Amino acid sequence: MKTDETDQQLLALLRENARRPVAELGRALGLARTTVQARIERLERSGVIAGYTLRQSAVERAPLQATVLISIEPRSGPEVLSRLRSLLGVEVVHTTSGRFDLLAQVVAQTTTALDETIDRIGEARGVRSSESLIHLATKLDRSL
Repeated sequence: MKTDETDQQLLALLRENARRPVAELGRALGLARTTVQARIERLERSGVIAGYTLRQSAVERAPLQATVLISIEPRSGPEVLSRLRSLLGVEVVHTTSGRFDLLAQVVAQTTTALDETIDRIGEARGVRSSESLIHLATKLDRSL
């Protein structure tokens, strides 16, 4: 589905606050509430809007974050992914190209918990090696 400039503006407003009332969205866009509601429904039906989610505040998020770069043995992907899914501190896993096969985003409340999660990743069967990058400060985050 093609989106027009008004759709893009609407999506930008929803990214800022998906709970913003439709009437308020209409005022911001210079459109009637019913027009905005129809656009939202069309964007949902077409899959442009796939859903709505909860974003935790910085106060609620785990204070420690790390990126773990993982190199795995050939054909061990499913087993390693199964292990990563079982670790509560592992929030996101991406496949990558280059020297590492996987990139895992890890969170923890304490340095001990972070260390233990990173150790569990390194001990997983099929993991050849890993390298951890502890996040110190966030300088830019467009997802917030």
